[in-house]
Amino acid sequence: MWQADPLADAAVADPAALTALRDHLGIDPDWLERDRLDRAADVLVRYGPQWGLVLGAASLLRGADNWIAAKPLVLTGRYGQEPAVRSIEVGNWLSAVVRPGGMAVGAPGFEHTVRVRMIHARVRRHIERTATWDHAAWGVPIPQPYMAFTLAEFGHIALAAMAHLGVRLRDDELADIYHLWRYVGHVVGVDDALNPTNEADHVRIEELYRLTSPGPDADSREFTTALIEGYLAEQLATMIPGPASWRRRTAVAVMYGMARVFLGDAAADSLGIPDGPTKHVVRAARPALTALDQVRLLALGRDRVTARGYVARDRELARLKADNAMEHDLVDAVPGAVGSTNHPIDA
Repeated sequence: MWQADPLADAAVADPAALTALRDHLGIDPDWLERDRLDRAADVLVRYGPQWGLVLGAASLLRGADNWIAAKPLVLTGRYGQEPAVRSIEVGNWLSAVVRPGGMAVGAPGFEHTVRVRMIHARVRRHIERTATWDHAAWGVPIPQPYMAFTLAEFGHIALAAMAHLGVRLRDDELADIYHLWRYVGHVVGVDDALNPTNEADHVRIEELYRLTSPGPDADSREFTTALIEGYLAEQLATMIPGPASWRRRTAVAVMYGMARVFLGDAAADSLGIPDGPTKHVVRAARPALTALDQVRLLALGRDRVTARGYVARDRELARLKADNAMEHDLVDAVPGAVGSTNHPIDA
């Protein structure tokens, strides 16, 4: 909890240290198999809608169940206030990472991931200088265990939630996905000792996160409500037929039901997620959703489904950005934002 990212933190403090970081990232680790990264991207993009839902209703909410981990976002003003913009920023990053060649050195996914690493370092620098952080009680801002947990959010937590939505993946497909997140962890600054390599490692990282978590607070619950009602349900409502008010109520109930299934009742209770019968509908729909997916793959073929997935994902991301009048990709492109190179504290 007191270990951060020495290479990136040094590069933020002294531009001359960028050379060491660049040299480190320019050499592929011995275990890396780049063809597996592309295979993983193809698998994930076949399930773009399901993945998008679970990244919000499972992954982000699982992370919210720890107010210390969320504290840097609270201090930088990017927690409950901007769930849509933050989610689209994550989508921008993922769309660059999860595509053929996306994580090649110098490719957009690689560059975006390095930018995320530097954003983390600038946020740590900002918090250190504002003197509002209790190191003895909380460790360092964005410590290694929480960086590793982010990989589990995109990995095992998301995959386990997708299974509830009828997604059934082969063992080799799952292994490729975990390989992708292992390399993302390497680039984003997770120490080798904590960088998970497979599903079992992801589960252990989740257990470590729970072990060091004091639980949620009022900010966590505010974020949960804002994310579900102010963003996720709004997106789901666009896919439901009927009058606007009915679509809205139905979408909110379904998203809360999904969150209950993904998180479990105890964690959902702690985050203030309302209970209701919708969770039983979500559970009951799983076999039918699995059957529908198998029919889709057989009727269209995996290659065609994959190609359509990339097109649909990019189109949906463009729509979301337009709907939210968002012109930047990551927060470091927002003038004056914490995490950007031109934030006043770094001037």
